[in-house]
Amino acid sequence: MSALKHLAYNDLDREIATTRKVLERVPGEKFSFQPHEKSMNLGRLAMHVATLLQWAVDTITKDELDLDTTKGPRTDVKDSADLLAEFEKHAARCKAELAKLDDAALSKTWRVVKGGQEMYSAPRAYVLRVWCLNHLVHHRAQVCVYLRLLNVPVPAVYFNSADEPAWIFD
Repeated sequence: MSALKHLAYNDLDREIATTRKVLERVPGEKFSFQPHEKSMNLGRLAMHVATLLQWAVDTITKDELDLDTTKGPRTDVKDSADLLAEFEKHAARCKAELAKLDDAALSKTWRVVKGGQEMYSAPRAYVLRVWCLNHLVHHRAQVCVYLRLLNVPVPAVYFNSADEPAWIFD
């Protein structure tokens, strides 16, 4: 693994495993739970987390995201097994595609376009880290808040949670 890729993504396996633990705790019978009228319901939020690595795959395999022609990710969720299967599919593909990238590809400019106009551009490595992986971590934390509000034990994510000690800091 190149130094750039190692620095930016050496924690991907850990983030995937942690996200899996969080998604495994999402109770299917509570998918409709919505803590506030401006909030997504739990099922949609959890599916957003499950599909965020698809954006990473698209960022790795394409040089741009065309908002006029790109179909959005799934937002519906049937049950807990469906949620986890969707996540596993995207996690496996993300790891496989990331393994193929070299520093030149990571340094290449990636763009968002709409109507032929560039809306945003940045190095692919930055987009992968901030828009994809950090975005996933952000929404995973929201799922943890929903779990707490539903009195579902929250897994340890980086260190302990009130419900689960994690004495090994990896």
